[in-house]
Amino acid sequence: MATLTIRLPDDKHERLKELAKRRNISVNKLIEELSTIALAEFDAETRFRAMVAKGSVSKVALLDRLDSQLTEQ
Repeated sequence: MATLTIRLPDDKHERLKELAKRRNISVNKLIEELSTIALAEFDAETRFRAMVAKGSVSKVALLDRLDSQLTEQ
């Protein structure tokens, strides 16, 4: 297992601590869960892009729409 040190603004750190407290987990476990979600999203996008590379134009358009919606958030 690896150790990761990150720098966060104090207010963000406090908000993460509060979120972890509300979920009754440690900040470490919260970050682990959030990173799992991020990696699952990345893996899904990677698989989708691989399918698109095989030639489905409709899937390319859908992916572009999703990308633009995520950028707006």
